[in-house]
Amino acid sequence: MMSVRQFFRSLSYALRGVRVVFQTEQSFRIQSSVAIVVILAAIFFHVRWFEWVILLILIASVLSLELINSIIERLVDAFKPRLHPVVHDVKDMMAGAVLLVSFVALIIGGIIFWPYVTPIVWVLVGG
Repeated sequence: MMSVRQFFRSLSYALRGVRVVFQTEQSFRIQSSVAIVVILAAIFFHVRWFEWVILLILIASVLSLELINSIIERLVDAFKPRLHPVVHDVKDMMAGAVLLVSFVALIIGGIIFWPYVTPIVWVLVGG
């Protein structure tokens, strides 16, 4: 069984890892900023609890996949030169995975927020 001290030590290592990625990866900072905007919008529009669950799963998915992408990039850079074709392919594939999940998150977020935003858009356009 893990002691309380070990738990907090492990937690500090995990938070350090997130901090390192946040400090070194622009994509992670952008995605974190978008996550904050989504959370603020969800608070503003008083989204329903199950919409919160979906939004939080999507945010965690995108940010976790970006963390994994950063890990893989560092690992392949450590073992192969940057210009090696396999390294290039691996990095492109991971970027593609992050793009795919981000795109699906954008679509689902649009579906969730559309009913909340539509009345505001109608008022703004004079409809």
